[in-house]
Amino acid sequence: MNTTALPIRAGVPGAMSAGRVRLGNREVMLARCDPTVRRGALTPADGHTLADATLHAVDAKLPLVITIASSGADVTEGLAASFGWGIAARAITSCSGVIPILMAAHGPAVSGPALLLGLADHVVMTSDAYAFVSGPQMVHQITGVVVDTDELGGAGVHASMTGLAALIVDDLDAALDAIGELLTLLPSHVDELPPHVATDDPDDRATPELRTLIPASSTASYDVRRAIREIVDDGFFLELRARWAPNLVTGFGTASGRPIGVVANQPQSIAGTLDIPASQKGARFVSFCDAFNIPLVTLIDTSGFYPGKDLEWRGMIRHGAQLAFAYARATVPRIAVVMRKAYGGAYIVMDSRDIGSDLYLAWPSAEVAVMGARGAVEILHRKATPEQRADLELEYEDRLLSPWPAAERGSIDAVIDPADTRREVVAAVKLLEGKQEHLPPRRHDNTPL
Repeated sequence: MNTTALPIRAGVPGAMSAGRVRLGNREVMLARCDPTVRRGALTPADGHTLADATLHAVDAKLPLVITIASSGADVTEGLAASFGWGIAARAITSCSGVIPILMAAHGPAVSGPALLLGLADHVVMTSDAYAFVSGPQMVHQITGVVVDTDELGGAGVHASMTGLAALIVDDLDAALDAIGELLTLLPSHVDELPPHVATDDPDDRATPELRTLIPASSTASYDVRRAIREIVDDGFFLELRARWAPNLVTGFGTASGRPIGVVANQPQSIAGTLDIPASQKGARFVSFCDAFNIPLVTLIDTSGFYPGKDLEWRGMIRHGAQLAFAYARATVPRIAVVMRKAYGGAYIVMDSRDIGSDLYLAWPSAEVAVMGARGAVEILHRKATPEQRADLELEYEDRLLSPWPAAERGSIDAVIDPADTRREVVAAVKLLEGKQEHLPPRRHDNTPL
């Protein structure tokens, strides 16, 4: 990182400093919290510094990068300290979807500063960082549970349990490097396209390895990342939130040098079914890509939503609708490929043709249906003998589980050879680059939270 900065509010004392710097090959607005100044406690002046840096970033159309290592609001300032981070939160919210908001947590982030992390588009945490709204002492006082900072809100918790951490790295320098790498795939603001990335990977490169990716058994698993790396340029895939909701893979790559966002069911984790975390993860990622003009490529292999009383009670309907909502409102180019299973409601929410996908492709191994053969036969032929059920399952598979009936209805645009997947995806991304949609006037939509 080039540390030479054009400073903002340089004469104001406090833990926060801000200025325009070059991060990698991009100019950004960088606001840094210094943990050596009163443990990074935020004063009202710090809140104003952060807010001013945010508004300057919007005016200059620069990505906003914030480093946070703060023990919370400065208690010596009284209630005014809370006003400071509230002002900062309002400013950051005002630029959401206008410029990328990227944060690095490299120490404690307690109370208000922790909530600021929740406002970011992507958060990179160092391995020794931790973040929580209520600390271990308060948890013990109120609930009687003894817990330490790492168990309550350490980087590992936020990588695997909460989804706050998009990436985990060793230290602050590595965090800024990771943010710099991410910025190579993002536009600086909403009014520009993502930058092209140089590549020598041919657009029409065949992917014959994908012909053998799907196992012979319909219940066997495989790693969908293998498919992703075959499709994207040079095998490069920057996966985000890999440890959270691993049944859904999200991340960035490029196709003919054009950055793309990839969403893919992961059969290696709960058979690629969708649960609440996966729905949240996918919805947030799709919304981010849509906000910043990044085409979406969706790879589908899911038998549906994961069943369970606990999931239903926790709001599977609302959270499942988040993913459907995110795809349905997305106006960026959208290409989907059914590799194996696309069943029921999960088929719809995974960017189906009916919900607005621009190009919906399928491999010959695709099964697009309401449900699998066994489940359908158990419902339709409850009184059949085991031998009859076996025959009925085969009949159901032959008649309804191939991609051809869906293609005849127009739900699938084309059935393609897996070896042609990269060529088809790259051609679609290039063709749809100038896609435009008319948006009706309104204040904002009301996404199911």
